[in-house]
Amino acid sequence: MPETFDPAPMRGAYAALLDVVPSPGPPPPGEWGAGRILAHVSLVTAATVAAVNAVGSGAISTYDNRLAQDAWTLDRIAGLAGGLDGLRGRIRAQGEALGLLAAALSPAELATPVPALLLSNGACLVDAPLTVADILAGLTDVELPGHAKQLL
Repeated sequence: MPETFDPAPMRGAYAALLDVVPSPGPPPPGEWGAGRILAHVSLVTAATVAAVNAVGSGAISTYDNRLAQDAWTLDRIAGLAGGLDGLRGRIRAQGEALGLLAAALSPAELATPVPALLLSNGACLVDAPLTVADILAGLTDVELPGHAKQLL
């Protein structure tokens, strides 16, 4: 069981993502552009905040990234945020909020299993409970670095 959550690695992963200057021009065929990538990260972060907050408040939680895969929703979020600069600001604030919320969780809360459904490119990656600590580690170690590379 994890003792506490250290938000420093997560802050570093968000900073690395937000420091990337997207490649100019259109994305490769079948890939998302920078706006969709950042909107996706914003939606995934929002879902993570919701799951962490639910566990911390004693509510029943789930973790599902399907909405963060929907092209219409991604374009809408990018527009509502005001484009790339707005998305960066939103993600920065969401990441900070997530780190603070997660750092406040007890070891038992970090070990709480949450039903999870995670998709990528239409393929199911996870359809099983994940602990809150595992969700946070996946975001920090896989999701954020993966999208930073994608932006390049």
